[in-house]
Formats: sequence, C-alpha cells, structure tokens
Amino acid sequence: MERRSFLKKAAVSASVGAASVAVATPALAETPTLNWRLASSFPKSLDTIYGAAEVFCNRVKELTEGKFNIRPFAGGEIVPGPAVLDAVKDGTVEMGHTASYYFFGKDATFAFDTAMPFGLTSRQQTAWMLHGNGMKLMREFFAEYNVVNFLGGNTGTQMGGWFRKEIKTVEDLKGLKFRVGGFAGKVMTKLGTVPQQIPGSDIYTALEKGTIDAAEWVGPYDDEKLGFYKVAKVYHYPGWWEGGAQLSFYVSKKEWEKLPKLFQHAIEVASMEAHTDMQAKYDAKNPAALGRLLQNKISLKPFPQPVMEACFKAAQETFNEEAAKNPKFKKVYDDWVAFRNNQGQWFNVAEQSFAKFNMSRSLK
Repeated sequence: MERRSFLKKAAVSASVGAASVAVATPALAETPTLNWRLASSFPKSLDTIYGAAEVFCNRVKELTEGKFNIRPFAGGEIVPGPAVLDAVKDGTVEMGHTASYYFFGKDATFAFDTAMPFGLTSRQQTAWMLHGNGMKLMREFFAEYNVVNFLGGNTGTQMGGWFRKEIKTVEDLKGLKFRVGGFAGKVMTKLGTVPQQIPGSDIYTALEKGTIDAAEWVGPYDDEKLGFYKVAKVYHYPGWWEGGAQLSFYVSKKEWEKLPKLFQHAIEVASMEAHTDMQAKYDAKNPAALGRLLQNKISLKPFPQPVMEACFKAAQETFNEEAAKNPKFKKVYDDWVAFRNNQGQWFNVAEQSFAKFNMSRSLK
C-alpha cells in the first residue's frame, strides 16, 4: 500500500514538473531577443577586472538561452573610463562596470560603494552590502543618478603602489605627485601629497616620463601586466585606502524596470558569479606574480608605522569634515563606521589571531 501510494505521488510530481518545463520553455522562446551594451572603465588587457564584465555577460547569455545579450566594451571604446557613470545615467549605454569611487568628485558618498581608507576588507564589504545596510543605502543614493547597482567584483586588499623613492617618513609625502584613486587622494592632501587622477591605461607612461612620482593600481598580478616595475622600483604596502576594493555593475534604472523578471534574475545571478570569481582570481594569481616581481630586483617595503598613523589620523579628520557638510555622506558613514568597528572586533578575535599564527608557520 505504501509503495503504491509513493509511486502515485511520484507520478503526479513528474507530471507537474513536465508541465512546468512545458510552460517555461515556450515562455522563453516567445520572449524577444534583447541586445544591450556595457561600458567598462577598464582595458581589455586586465583579465581580472575587465574579465569580470566578460564573465557576467557570458553568464547572462547562458541563463537566458541567448535571448539577452550584453556586449562589453573596454574603457575608451564607447566612452572614457571615468565617464561610465554619466553614460549609464544619460542612457548612452544600458550598463556599466566601474569603481564607484572614481566619481567621488561628484559626491564623496560614491566611495562607500568601492572602498574607504582604513575601511572594510573584501569579505566585510560584501557582508555590509548584502547583510548589513550597504545595498539599501547605496541603492537609495544611486537612484538619484538613474542607476541600479549590483556587486561586480572585489580585488581584495591592495598594494600601496610603486614609488621612485622609498617613503621613509611623513615628510616624504609632501609634494609627492601620486596617482591614487578615490577618497584616498583627499586624505593625502592633508599630508602635502598631490593626488593625480589617471586611468589605469595611462599610468605607465606617466611614471616613465616622470609626470608622476608614484602610482597605485591593484596588486602584483595586474601591476606586473601593466609593467610598473620597469619604471619604479620601490613597491610599498599595504594599500590602506583599499582594504577590499569593490567593483560595481550599473544598470540604467529606466531600462531595468522594462526588463522581464527572467532577465532581471539573470543579471542578479550573473553579477554575483562575476563578483565571486574576481576575488578568487586575484587570490589565486597574486602570490606567483609577486614572486616574479621580486626577481626583477624591486624593493618590497611596508609603509613605516609613523606614516600609517599619520594617514589614519588624516583619514578620520577628512571623514568628520565631509560628514559635517554632506548629509548624504553622513547617513551612509554613520552606518558604515558602526559596521566596520563591529567587524574589526570580531575578525580580531578569530580571523586575525588565526592568520598571525598560521602564516608564521610553514606546513609540510
């Protein structure tokens, strides 16, 4: 009796499943094919950052069985890298892939979507965005720019950059022409540094010609590809301004609202896959790349403790000044800083104590 009952239920379930497939397949088949363009802020040579857009677009196409095609374009092919936000906002393209802190000149609040000095690590940033108030707050902010934002990758903690001369004291920062992105430049001006906003593809030439004295990008794998070690030999760490630099996909809010639910779900799923893939790719490729760089007679140096302390103090002053004059910044900052401090306490108990011991030992 129990066996016959089970078989009967199984047959019913199978029939329901078949019906679902029968309904779903024609529904997709009847959906018109949609073609979009995505403007990236990055060059094709960087298979990590630009590659995230390719991973995303390929996955959307697969999930929709070729009905939703998004074509990525490298920085400069449709618009320059720093113009991606406006391109999406104004409807020049339907999507963008960029680092939001590039646009901090419009409003410093953009930087929270990428990285803040002495801020969150990659995992902490994702936690804030997905299970804190990060996504909610940033979605409210981006709505003013006709943008729906999605996670688009993370580099992990970055390096401090390439310098013609070693930074030994705080005084060495004065007058330094430093290519540095986002909010960090605003912080470093307090220490006399002259920040430069230069796209990644133009950094090598600027360093080679001496237009700048130093430059930061991401870390060993990308930096090796871009050849910075050929024109600057001091490699400082850590990039205290980017403990976990998040990239984002921008979708035109008007175009998003027109999409069938299936296509919206495809964007949501594909963005998370690309987000996870980028971080894994950097973690896998950076160690070997650093080893190769060290063979080129570079000098790998930590920033001195007094320099780190001075930069931390300048960052706190800058945060407070911005919060006092910018209500949008303050709204996000108050939530972000509370989350950061709680994360710091927890990570110090478990993660950091484990890492400090474990990384000091070699397993055999």
